[in-house]
Amino acid sequence: MRRAEQGACARGWSLAIGLALIPFAPVPAHAAGRQTVAAIGDQIQSKQQEIDATHRRLLQKRDLLRFQEMRAADLQRQLAQTNSGIERVSASLEVLTAEVHHNERKLAWNQVQLRAAQTTLARHDDALKRRLIDVYERGDVGYANVLFSATSFSDFAERWDDIGYLIAANQRTIRQRRAAEQGVAGAERALEGERAILEGSLGREQQARFQLAALADQRSMLVSAADAQRRSVASEVAQLEDLSAAEESALEQLIRERQRIEEERRQAAALARRRAALLAGREAPSEAPEGAPGAFSWPVSGPISSPFGMREDPLGRGWRMHTGIDIAAPMGATVTAAAGGRIIYSGWEGGYGNAIIIDHGGQTSTLYGHLSQIFVANGQDVQRGQAIGAVGCTGNCTGPHLHFEVRVNGVPVDPTTRLR
Repeated sequence: MRRAEQGACARGWSLAIGLALIPFAPVPAHAAGRQTVAAIGDQIQSKQQEIDATHRRLLQKRDLLRFQEMRAADLQRQLAQTNSGIERVSASLEVLTAEVHHNERKLAWNQVQLRAAQTTLARHDDALKRRLIDVYERGDVGYANVLFSATSFSDFAERWDDIGYLIAANQRTIRQRRAAEQGVAGAERALEGERAILEGSLGREQQARFQLAALADQRSMLVSAADAQRRSVASEVAQLEDLSAAEESALEQLIRERQRIEEERRQAAALARRRAALLAGREAPSEAPEGAPGAFSWPVSGPISSPFGMREDPLGRGWRMHTGIDIAAPMGATVTAAAGGRIIYSGWEGGYGNAIIIDHGGQTSTLYGHLSQIFVANGQDVQRGQAIGAVGCTGNCTGPHLHFEVRVNGVPVDPTTRLR
């Protein structure tokens, strides 16, 4: 009996020592922890609403920025077309001006020829008039004297032919001069008409050039105004992006704080289970949280389209760190939890679009981004392989795929080393 009492006493001391070695969190602190979880959840929800509002404003401003960029580009294209038209009209004006100058030189030369023909014709007319006057006043004795001075009939005949040739030559010369005068006058009229046509074309081209220049000035002003509006909207977009980045950073801190609280909750639950086992005289269970730091299952079936590490940003923003892997999958494909854990975030997460973050314990979490649908809620416990969402292309995305991250102590690590 005494020996049995001693055994019972020894077991009692062992249990007391075991229980004493287990750290206990006082009840008020545990209650405070629940309040902290609730408070963090409220803050996350509030921050998520702020991010959603900022995101909506950012989308509107980005749409407006795209419109302003397209409008500025269209006005710039119209201005370029107008300037091209001015260049074509200027080239046409140069050709027309050269033609006008050429015709003016031809007209001046024809006028010189006309004056020479008129002078020659005037001399012939004057000589003819004097000859007619002499014939009228004294009779036409000149040609008769020449004929009567002949010494023989053959000499008379020759002189008769010579006088006929002379008269015919004079008449032919007069006709030629008159024809030349008429030809020069006709050329002059033709050149005058052509010059009038060219000057009319020149006037129209100059008017078109003035109109195009006025249009170019107007479009240049519109381009400047559109570019100013584009810069203003771009500045607003940059400010909203900075605000969104700051809000997302604050949200990340809240998520990390929630993950820390979840880890404390797990540790407290593990200690409670160990305490209960010792009180019941059972062996304390080993605590190895599922998925942390062990293996993860593939969240969706498909090839890796972009690995973990530095890469050239697909949106043209230079080289950036890709903090996860992209798994190519069709739109709407089911996304499953890579390991069991608790949902510590579900909703819009900036460039990730619709995202889910699962805490697996051991300061390890997984992130699922660009989802088209979310099937789970914050605070919900999920099992490995449970459907949590659907593949999409939300956020900064160029095509449907799943962005998958593994984070340890908040730092992204290469998921491929842990996927099985």
